[in-house]
Amino acid sequence: MLVTATEMLKKAVEGHYAVGQFNINNLEWTKAILTTAQENNSPVILGVSEGAGKYMTGFGTVAAMVKAMMESLNITVPVALHLDHGTYEGCYKCIKAGFSSIMFDGSHFPIDENVAKTTELVHAAHNIGLSIEAEVGSIGGEEDGVVGAGEIADPAECKRIADLGVDFLAAGIGNIHGKYPANWKGLDFGALAKIKELIGDLPLVLHGGTGIPADMIKEAISLGVAKINVNTECQLYFQDATRKYIEAGKDLEGKGYDPRKLLAPGYEGIKTIVKEKMELFGSIDKA
Repeated sequence: MLVTATEMLKKAVEGHYAVGQFNINNLEWTKAILTTAQENNSPVILGVSEGAGKYMTGFGTVAAMVKAMMESLNITVPVALHLDHGTYEGCYKCIKAGFSSIMFDGSHFPIDENVAKTTELVHAAHNIGLSIEAEVGSIGGEEDGVVGAGEIADPAECKRIADLGVDFLAAGIGNIHGKYPANWKGLDFGALAKIKELIGDLPLVLHGGTGIPADMIKEAISLGVAKINVNTECQLYFQDATRKYIEAGKDLEGKGYDPRKLLAPGYEGIKTIVKEKMELFGSIDKA
């Protein structure tokens, strides 16, 4: 059974750990993440971008697949199905489709418009028991068509959005989507501390979790980050394992071309990195 992310993130704040959001792109991604969470007794958030939702033929298809897979695999750990970087329209589509959580990314709007749209969506989500994430200060880089300039969030604007009743808040602190460049300056912990001081115990979200050094991850968690998003790293592990399978000629041996065999190394690669991240975030045995 799907749950909202509200309770699992409250527990994470209290326990000084973070829950991973791992984006899903197809059946293999979903199965790998769910089984790893179950094997490690960890709560987990399945993130779905609007691009991935479209690729999988719609949010209704995604929700039906996740719910059926959880039942078939007897998944008992807390699982939230969450819209990632949602548009205003996309949020309503996911509410209708049966997601348990949504994110409205209004960071590219003027703050007053972000406040107005977030206010409406908070009411819409909470009226049917969904959790909702909002964003202030854009996340840098590009992921699945979402492009951000990488602005540092204004703590006062974070306070305005937090006061609307959102369940968790994404704040730009120098984090970016995709691979981090060699000249990346790192996370702005000064800004994070100021935001934390103003919003209290509201769980914070760190997007762009791929490639951030472990010591920075741990410091971010100590300052109130309770949800960390990982997508690119799963893609890279899947790519690397698949490339090795092909380059070794495994697809040419027997029925190695069977997609169930062809995709198996990538599936195992995702499981490997998801477990590593759960260990780093401290969510193992927290279900």
